[in-house]
Amino acid sequence: MSGAPSASDASWVERLPIVPRNPWVGPAATLAMLFLAFWLRVLLLPVMPRGSMGFVTFFPAILLVTFLLGVRLGVIAALGSVAIGWAFFLTDPMRPGLLLPGLPAVVPFVILVSLTLLIFHRIQRANAKLLVERERSQALAATREALFHELQHRVSNNLQVAAGLLALQKKHLADEAARAAIDEAAQRLGVIGRISRQLYASDGEPKGMRDFLVPLCADVIQMSGARSVALIVEGDETLRLPPDAALPVALIVAESIANAIEHGFAGKDGGSITVTLAHAADGALGIDVADDGSGPPAGFELAVHAGLGLGIARTLAGQLGGRFELVRGEAQTIARLTLPT
Repeated sequence: MSGAPSASDASWVERLPIVPRNPWVGPAATLAMLFLAFWLRVLLLPVMPRGSMGFVTFFPAILLVTFLLGVRLGVIAALGSVAIGWAFFLTDPMRPGLLLPGLPAVVPFVILVSLTLLIFHRIQRANAKLLVERERSQALAATREALFHELQHRVSNNLQVAAGLLALQKKHLADEAARAAIDEAAQRLGVIGRISRQLYASDGEPKGMRDFLVPLCADVIQMSGARSVALIVEGDETLRLPPDAALPVALIVAESIANAIEHGFAGKDGGSITVTLAHAADGALGIDVADDGSGPPAGFELAVHAGLGLGIARTLAGQLGGRFELVRGEAQTIARLTLPT
């Protein structure tokens, strides 16, 4: 399933704050940032003398430590910045008794840093919760995908087992008509099992019509033993149907191909079947199964002369609110399914 990026694929910002393996790395990095801020402030003394903007280089250091290493080390950096800035850059360090004059500058800085640390704390806590929820969602999605595939696999296998049992039962029947009926039922169950396996993509979404009709049509031809019949599937790859309509439509196409092989190519060495998906002028979805076989006899009417397979196709089309018809052309016979959209 798709999907969402894993924790290993998350951006470096989402993985902050950094948690070093060595517990001394964080405090050492914090002290290094304070040392760097101190010397930068010393370098700025010619343009920013003591008593003015004593924390100008310390505030970025606090932000960087908090952003990269977390709020706890950010608090340590803030306390160190207040102590160093107050002692060395707001008053004369050689006169420690005169710290009170720097107090008006210290109080606003402490308030600003406290609010900043609080905001970082909220952001990082929310980020941690989001990462946990992402991993949980990924685990649930993986479980859902596994269960979906298992269900799809079991349904398909159970249908294949039922088809196999019918095929075994056929061996104990002496009546040829009964044997033929059992054989047709077993083949149809096998087709339904294959459809169930191919109907959905790996992410659980319905496949495009063309994507799952190509292997389905090939399976029907292979099951019939007509290996010399060529298959062409044409049409828009983006066409999709709701899941409750895709299975009946697939069955209709399968019955149309089976009918073409059984009747159109009877006694012939080979031929071709073309399946075309397209939208009609009125917006309806049309699926044509055209074969270059012998075609139906003169006077054939689908409502009267249809066998079991075409009868099933006609019934399923009616249940979907569409229509199924058999059209005889000059060189082709077309089984046409038209569905409203």
